[in-house]
Amino acid sequence: MKIISSFLKIFTIMVFLFLYSPIVVMIIFSFNESKSLGVFTSFSLKWYEKVVGNPEVWRALYNSFWVGAVVTFVSIILGLMMAMAVTRYSFSGKSVLESLILIPIIIPEIAEALSLMIMYIFLNLPLGPATVIIGHIAFSISYVTVVMRARMAGYDKSIEEAARTLGANELQTFFRITLPTLYPAILAAGLLAFTLSFDDLIKTLFTTGPGFKTLPLVIWSSAARGGVSPELNSLSSFALSISFLFALFRLKTERSVGR
Repeated sequence: MKIISSFLKIFTIMVFLFLYSPIVVMIIFSFNESKSLGVFTSFSLKWYEKVVGNPEVWRALYNSFWVGAVVTFVSIILGLMMAMAVTRYSFSGKSVLESLILIPIIIPEIAEALSLMIMYIFLNLPLGPATVIIGHIAFSISYVTVVMRARMAGYDKSIEEAARTLGANELQTFFRITLPTLYPAILAAGLLAFTLSFDDLIKTLFTTGPGFKTLPLVIWSSAARGGVSPELNSLSSFALSISFLFALFRLKTERSVGR
């Protein structure tokens, strides 16, 4: 058993090294004074200064934030409603609906992005921020619903019944009992939806119009124009740090809620 345990530990460490070593290397070379991507000469922040001084980056960052905020807000509302429907009620077609919820998670992202673009063309919708938001909501709802369903699977309905017994109506029960109880799941689902929207490239690439770029699109276009460069490493590290901060916020909030 000790041999198996040691093997699993070594295997796990190697998997994490394989997954995260390229990211660590990218971050290290984003501080490289030289343009070389193979030799680290000296520590420098000049590439970050170029990124911070680039107005295109700030416009893209602003677009990523407000699109992610809208997507998160709408996805939480629709995902919560859908999760409550499939966990609390029985109706015809429920099994079909539960299968449809998982489709955006299961199918390849490129296929979903292409289908969205074809739908927009068929409906003659001009591509722009609205089509990007609709596309992001289309797949974020599924993730939000899955997270909410996992939380509601062990939900104790007796606390709602107790609130109604004490005189609370349905709205009071929902806002004072149900929502606070589901708060950790709502927070986790919201941060997941925001991160998925903020980092998405493929669906945004297929559904955006001319002149509207998010941060992943700026990173992609920079790589397409000049290949991998220290400035691109800095921009990617900058985007990664934002996602990392949201992950830390979620972890800290969960701990405070647990206390």
